[in-house]
Amino acid sequence: MSAETMDKNMPQSESNSFSYLAKDSAVCVLIGHSIEAVTSAVVLASLGQQVHLYADQEILAQQLHQYGFEHHLQALWQMYTQQQHIMSFALPDTADKLIQLYEVADHSNTKAIDEQQEINQPKSVILYWLFLDSVDSIWVEDDWLTAFNHSQQQTQPLMMSGIKQLGTIDALSQRLKRAWVYYLPFVFLKDGDAYSSMLNPSLWLLGEKTSNSRHHLSMLQPLMQHARATHYANIATIEFARSSIMAMLATRVSFMNEMSRLADSQQVDIQQVSHIMGLDERVGSSYLQAGWGFGGNTLPTELLQLQQSSQAQSLAMPLLQSVIHINEDQKELIFRKFWQYFDGFIDNKTVMIWGGSYKAGSGRTAESAIHPLLALLWSYNIRTLVYSDKAQTELAALYKQQPLLELINNPYQQLNEAQAIFIISWLPENRLDIAKLNEQAMPVFDAQNALSRTQIDGLVGDYMGIGRAK
Repeated sequence: MSAETMDKNMPQSESNSFSYLAKDSAVCVLIGHSIEAVTSAVVLASLGQQVHLYADQEILAQQLHQYGFEHHLQALWQMYTQQQHIMSFALPDTADKLIQLYEVADHSNTKAIDEQQEINQPKSVILYWLFLDSVDSIWVEDDWLTAFNHSQQQTQPLMMSGIKQLGTIDALSQRLKRAWVYYLPFVFLKDGDAYSSMLNPSLWLLGEKTSNSRHHLSMLQPLMQHARATHYANIATIEFARSSIMAMLATRVSFMNEMSRLADSQQVDIQQVSHIMGLDERVGSSYLQAGWGFGGNTLPTELLQLQQSSQAQSLAMPLLQSVIHINEDQKELIFRKFWQYFDGFIDNKTVMIWGGSYKAGSGRTAESAIHPLLALLWSYNIRTLVYSDKAQTELAALYKQQPLLELINNPYQQLNEAQAIFIISWLPENRLDIAKLNEQAMPVFDAQNALSRTQIDGLVGDYMGIGRAK
């Protein structure tokens, strides 16, 4: 969906947005511009709810554009906004202004946020949902807490989502006077499949300020019922569980990456070792793939917040520090293999890079290994031909002034001009054409371990993976 199409579906100002507020209709009021907020709005609309989404409209449009690879989500967003099941409004500069919009009962002498715009009888709110990462940039914490505490709708549930230092969200819930306060961490959201992963969550964690009160979230009951696993606890516990889950996943990745270096020295294929480890039910198979590390927004943000939480308590966490250090160092490992292969004679070469997103299937490049790789290659005046299907737009925007970057539309385009291939992210279902690679017989530096053992053995040129070799 183009930015132009999205703009048509979005009210352009607060004043024209209020004319949409019809009479006697219950709504879910969401506040935020993140992909989590957009996904929640679409999922709620698909469950038959009326949604009002308040956000910085410019950032929201950018977010929708950046997540253009979420085709299912984008199509549903467009449909629901056209049908006005989702209505997107500019976020007022204070929470008090927003709340008044839904609570003012007599408008005969009332001036709305836009003094020239009369509004109808306000709709009743069945849920307020705050996406804290978005809220923090616009509303002062003390002010929005005060506004919600002065609200006439103290019986309406209030949900919060976001990644904060341990205990932060629990502390916010305690400062809110209302009893029905909840915290939902998006541990289930999958980039590239956001809508389906929320509609059928793998793990539904819900923090409750008041225990056993989730029946007040009737609009979310279908999600709880469809979840493969659920757990309900107080908000502090859910915060801690969220952080612990993410830290464990990051630890598994860094552990396998550390083992991959030892595997290199022992001529052992780390991918086979990962498979064997996964057969042990005590270990399991998830997050055991060696590669360039982890990126995106969630894991790095989570580790940063956990690090800050430990520092606030003057607690040393050496394992956490090692996980972070290994991950950052791992992002440069594939370049070092490239440098060693050519004995340092790499100046002025041309290389092909496949993939750029932080994980296969995503279009986001946040914390991806492609960024340090490009910087290192360009420092040697190396021309880089990059094919990155879903992340092409983001890379073009980030590096539009870089003459050594050329974005291409086909992975085998201009292959004859390159002296080496790097693989950063590649979907397994997009089988690589080994015959085309063999026409050039150049070395392949596989940072994702995307090639199978059969494909590696079929290569004419050399192969260097992460803990794997020809």
